[in-house]
Amino acid sequence: MKTNASDIEKIIYKYIPTAKGYQQEILTAMNYAFSAGGKRIRPMMMKLCYDMFADGDKKGDETVIGPFMAAMEMIHTYSLIHDDLPALDNDDLRRGKPTVHVKFGEDIAILAGDGLLNYAYELVAEVMTKRPGDIGVEKAFGVLASKAGIYGMLGGQALDVYMSGQELDENVLEFIYLNKTSALIECPMIIGAYLAGSGDDVAAKLEEAARAVGMAFQVQDDILDIIGQEDKIGKPVHSDEKNDKYTYATIHGIEASKQYVKDMSDKANEIIMGLDVKNGEVKEELIELINSLIDRDR
Repeated sequence: MKTNASDIEKIIYKYIPTAKGYQQEILTAMNYAFSAGGKRIRPMMMKLCYDMFADGDKKGDETVIGPFMAAMEMIHTYSLIHDDLPALDNDDLRRGKPTVHVKFGEDIAILAGDGLLNYAYELVAEVMTKRPGDIGVEKAFGVLASKAGIYGMLGGQALDVYMSGQELDENVLEFIYLNKTSALIECPMIIGAYLAGSGDDVAAKLEEAARAVGMAFQVQDDILDIIGQEDKIGKPVHSDEKNDKYTYATIHGIEASKQYVKDMSDKANEIIMGLDVKNGEVKEELIELINSLIDRDR
């Protein structure tokens, strides 16, 4: 791919708060988690969707998309910090490094997650003050808030925790996956389009495509938790089994799960291929990124 994680990090690292002052410890913990690496899939998707539709004075302008990209990754990072806590998944490794609660203590880890979530909204609120009346920015802010909240990721996580150890039916499992995982895939793709000036019709198509990507991504995660290698995925395997969690893979088996991942990825590709965009090369990049999630081993 032309765009890679290091390209994205050059943008989002501009918005890391400086670790100084009396709150230095929490800022250090926030930056430790945010800078721990990863594929940067969500801000990358946002940038690609923005570049697909941007033209005129929007093309190449990172003053609006940059803060939203950083905010997206901060919200994703906060969710990982809290996921790893002893009260939830109780994981000691994340991206091959000690999790935040292991390195800094559980109390600071909780606050670091809270700090990243709040700072994300500070960043995008500042964009709104600089672009008063910009409907694309306003819609993007609303998407960021809703997809991360109780009717999005947080709602899915809450049900996932509540149902831990209980047998799940297909509807409950789908709700958890659609909200816990897909919501934060839908979020950046919709935001990228809105910030580029696209309308609700384009946003709806991207939401449908991203939902399929999110479902594929989560089921692939389930597969890797069973057959993945810890040194590759950067976190302990068999975590779902340890925490008595039912997943698509434990219910349907590995082969059916692999087919599901392929079907959902194909659906996403078909939708995106049908979009009328300003930049066809970027659309190809987005499709390549989506396809890379199918056979990933980490």
